[in-house]
Amino acid sequence: MRPAHLIKVLEREFLSASEGLHTPVMLWGPPGVGKSQIVQQIACSHGADVIDVRLSQMEPSDLRGIPMRVGDFVEWAIPAMLPNEERHGEKGILFLDEVTSAPPSVSAAAYQLILDRRLGEYKVPSGWAIFAAGNRQGDRGVTYTMPSPLANRFSHFDVDINLDDWVSWAYSHGIDDRLIAFVRFRPEKLFEFDPAHNPVAFPTPRSWEFANNAIQKFEQQPELLTETLQACLGPATGIELRAYIENLTNMPDLDEIIEGKKVAVPDEVDLQYAVATALVGRAIRAKDAKDSDDAIKVIGNILSFAASFPQREMGVMMVSDMNRALGEEMFAVPEFDQWADSIADLMIFGR
Repeated sequence: MRPAHLIKVLEREFLSASEGLHTPVMLWGPPGVGKSQIVQQIACSHGADVIDVRLSQMEPSDLRGIPMRVGDFVEWAIPAMLPNEERHGEKGILFLDEVTSAPPSVSAAAYQLILDRRLGEYKVPSGWAIFAAGNRQGDRGVTYTMPSPLANRFSHFDVDINLDDWVSWAYSHGIDDRLIAFVRFRPEKLFEFDPAHNPVAFPTPRSWEFANNAIQKFEQQPELLTETLQACLGPATGIELRAYIENLTNMPDLDEIIEGKKVAVPDEVDLQYAVATALVGRAIRAKDAKDSDDAIKVIGNILSFAASFPQREMGVMMVSDMNRALGEEMFAVPEFDQWADSIADLMIFGR
């Protein structure tokens, strides 16, 4: 399932915990696709805690607790890491990460916790959702086959790689426009993982975030930048990204486009992707500046420029990215109708 849809599913499952309708959810996917980040995003949107329990690092007694004598009886000391309303709040997410890397003895200890929401005398607070994540056996991770009794305690979703969803996430999280443009230009580079080989570094949504951080830290030290990008993305992709960034010195003046001046579209396709991506970023920043009149002017001039791409699909891509970032407010800009008329024979734009 694409991340944008999966977020909606997890959002509803989170809310359903307090309604007594919650079903534990298992997220499957290769390393770096954003499983943990999706869970964190749900919690952040509700101001709730996430308790991240790494089952791969535990012994069965770590979940069950340790026995202690109380008078003539033996009681189990509840592990402090498990959700508690007084310490952690009424609502939150118990996230069982690396489930498929946990030894069978540990996963068996989690059976009752996942299905019955309890371990002995301990009960998971009613407002807490239970999500889990793990790699598949073909993902070159340390994995065990999930036992059928454990698998039957979850609903299961595969986390797909979706370029549009990643681009929307990247804009909203301040990822460098040049990285977004490169991934748009080379979409197969968003996720390039071959489990048959043994690469240490390879492109994933997570490693693109690392690459963004590397640019922020090392762009002023060119002798280090190439190697740090390779360390994040792998040798071939790191070199290709560096060359792409260096070539962007030939881009047209974006300020002139924003001001509504007539600017020629570059002939090179890679530069067209760079211009389109950078303009979407400018539109987002104009909206965030809270000056509605200036934002309408900036967005209008960008929409006018969108009609000038020789390949109209490029303009459609750019405006679609703007729509996902800006919402329906974009439709109220007068230049939108003019742009839509210019590509009417190419597509029907939902309004």
